[in-house]
Amino acid sequence: MIRLLLTTILILSCLSCTSTKKDLQNNKKGSQFTQSEQLLIGANNGATPMRVFKITNASDSLLLRTPSQQVIVDPNDPELKNLIARMYATVRDSLSLGAGIAAPQVGILKNIAWVQRFDKEGFPFEVIINPVIKQYSKKKQDCPEGCLSIPGRRDTLSSRAYAILVEYDKPDATHKIEMVEDFTAVVFQHEIDHLNGILYLDHLKQEIKDAQGLKTLDNLKN
Repeated sequence: MIRLLLTTILILSCLSCTSTKKDLQNNKKGSQFTQSEQLLIGANNGATPMRVFKITNASDSLLLRTPSQQVIVDPNDPELKNLIARMYATVRDSLSLGAGIAAPQVGILKNIAWVQRFDKEGFPFEVIINPVIKQYSKKKQDCPEGCLSIPGRRDTLSSRAYAILVEYDKPDATHKIEMVEDFTAVVFQHEIDHLNGILYLDHLKQEIKDAQGLKTLDNLKN
């Protein structure tokens, strides 16, 4: 009886060790990315674009509506570096050519985005990590917007702030706070919205609703 009990304990112990090894393999070396995200990131090298998720696909749409998570900024993290490189390859790909891209658009729920800086010479692209908009200007601007995840559409919004105070981390782990204005501010707002599960169509819908409300109010006054 004692021998049987010891054998059972030994078997359970071995199974536990095997399970632990599998868990470590699934989330290798404490990776901050899920197993499915690791597979997406590691499928190719940094020069290879990733598939852009679109709202026309039900499972894609569900992920696009999910808020992202904070990123642990480690300049030596190979997965993070590969993701950043592949996101850049995606936004610069001839099939995309957007003014920015956020990690959820390539299936990664992390607070990372590339934005094109139309306020700088040469209109360079820069990566922003864990961005937070601290302040919006009262002044608004009319601006046409499109989205890589919303194919075949382009609409003009009038509710985007003309200027924003934004803070974010950079890939080298430094932290930055700056005021961004004009169309570049729209790019920042658009991509940061993606990180919060928000699409520009949500703003458009609210604008239409507000306009209808004002029209109804005017009719009542008349």
